[in-house]
Amino acid sequence: MSYKLGILDQSPIFSGKSAEDALESTIQFVQKAEEWGYERFWVSEHHQTLDLAGTSPEVLISHLLAKTTTIKIGSGGVMLQHYSPYKVVENFQLLSSLTPGRVELGVGKAPGGFSLSTKALRYGAAGSDIDFDERFTILNQFIHDALPEDHALYGAKALPKPKRKVPVFLLGASSNSARLAAEQGANFVFARFLNGNDDILREAVQEYRNIYPEGKFIVAIASFAAVTQEEAEEEARHYKIYKIHLESGRSLSVQSLEQVELFREQTRESFEVKEQEVDMIAGSPAFVKGELDQLAAAYEIDEFILHTPIQHEQKRLKSFELLSQLAVPLLNKN
Repeated sequence: MSYKLGILDQSPIFSGKSAEDALESTIQFVQKAEEWGYERFWVSEHHQTLDLAGTSPEVLISHLLAKTTTIKIGSGGVMLQHYSPYKVVENFQLLSSLTPGRVELGVGKAPGGFSLSTKALRYGAAGSDIDFDERFTILNQFIHDALPEDHALYGAKALPKPKRKVPVFLLGASSNSARLAAEQGANFVFARFLNGNDDILREAVQEYRNIYPEGKFIVAIASFAAVTQEEAEEEARHYKIYKIHLESGRSLSVQSLEQVELFREQTRESFEVKEQEVDMIAGSPAFVKGELDQLAAAYEIDEFILHTPIQHEQKRLKSFELLSQLAVPLLNKN
């Protein structure tokens, strides 16, 4: 079984390295990913996170486009709740006009940071009370010139207009998010590395395809490959995530105890923390292929995005090199 493979890179700052080192590594990584035959390379948006350098995906995307020639490059994703949909569309249509057919707009619902960075991002912004669903609807209307005549913004045009419309992907981990994407005629990426409940994945697939069967439904997974099964499992077992459950009923996930403490400094709400293992497919390339084959067959998935939260730079890079062979039949490479 063959499928397209993409990469989500968060520009991690490895121990002893700087943000500049992390961004230089991302540049070298995207060039390797293009050489290895990956379909797409997406960069993320995180704020006030000491171990990740990616804060502004549209800025980083522009640089990565200039350093590559064929691979699709996108955001995984722009945190739309902070921004004007109009400006986001302008940014990505400009990028697409510069590099036709290579730019993808992934949109996320999460804040991408804790309370202080969220307040800073929205400081002085008008319309900050508009909910996400409305923002996402307006974003798609600007791309397709479909604002209704009775809308307050009717007549506003997001320019320049590229020859091909920028493809939009909503990132989420629920059937509700899948429904929103389908209703807007957008592609959907199910973040299985955040929600490993395959019952919810099944619901999301069904919801999406019932409404928008011609759209792309992609699954983003946490994965790690090494030459041997034992080596991969030994490395992967060290990685945890920390679920923060707030008194209000909200919850969020962070990747380190340092982030838990940073969150504690920025909230007055009481919360509990539960440690759990990262839901990661880890093993030899053959083992990972078997797991992806099962997911692809069970849910009719023909595209995956790989996220590898391993804190060892060379092992992480080697994992992506090993897994690139899984897309070889689809890409007709020798």
